[in-house]
Amino acid sequence: MTLLGSRRFWSRNGMLLTGGLIVGIMSVAALLAPWASPFDPTTLNMNSILQAPTPAHPFGTDALGRDVLSRMLYGARVSLWVGFVAVGISVSIGLTLGLVAGYFGGLVDELIMRGVDVMLCFPSFFLILAVIAFLEPSLTNIMIVIGATSWMGVARLVRAEALTLRRRDFVLAAKVAGASPARIIFVHVLPNAIAPVLVSATLGVAGAILVESSLSFLGLGVQPPMPSWGNILMEGKDVLTFAPWLSFFPGLAILITVLGYNLLGEALRDLFDPRMRD
Repeated sequence: MTLLGSRRFWSRNGMLLTGGLIVGIMSVAALLAPWASPFDPTTLNMNSILQAPTPAHPFGTDALGRDVLSRMLYGARVSLWVGFVAVGISVSIGLTLGLVAGYFGGLVDELIMRGVDVMLCFPSFFLILAVIAFLEPSLTNIMIVIGATSWMGVARLVRAEALTLRRRDFVLAAKVAGASPARIIFVHVLPNAIAPVLVSATLGVAGAILVESSLSFLGLGVQPPMPSWGNILMEGKDVLTFAPWLSFFPGLAILITVLGYNLLGEALRDLFDPRMRD
């Protein structure tokens, strides 16, 4: 292996291991929140308001005396759950429309892709804000809205793959054998088009976490007393000068989590892209 090839190998695997480790730690922390949290995240304690980090409260307390570490752990559950469910919705929509557009082509392709173009005309975050404004702020609505407004990239990726795959010999052979379009799409085309979708989904989780945190920071996302990293940040902005830990820890958690998913997504892209191989 050449020196350049060795550097590429370690670069890819370093990103994969680092991203996987971060994602794994955050996921385990979220799953174990009920057992790992030292306090109830919603219990008020007027005797320890805005207490700086101590051994009893490693991340300090907030303006209502609630333990920030406990709220961070439960907030991780909310943020990751929103990320996974929203991406699941967007991938389902984008995968279905992309496969149909790419396989059938013609008028079907034109109609679907012009719909994608219309959706892409609107800045995604402002589109989400517009939809959320007409709905009651809730965790379920946030997940549905984020997922329903972020499927366009997946649709375009899958369409491009399907346009290529539909001309392959194994697809033509399935047509000659009398297989139905649905069987060809889901049995022959889909498995060969899934790699870029996995990369897009991994990167999409990071994006969904950022959107949820932004909405919660603006008061349009997860509503108190349910903790999320975004509304903990919102609570910290008013006391930033004398209680910086209330903003520092959730901001750091968002940064590290998004970085982990981006590293993992980039590593998967390099792994699945034959042009990036040594």
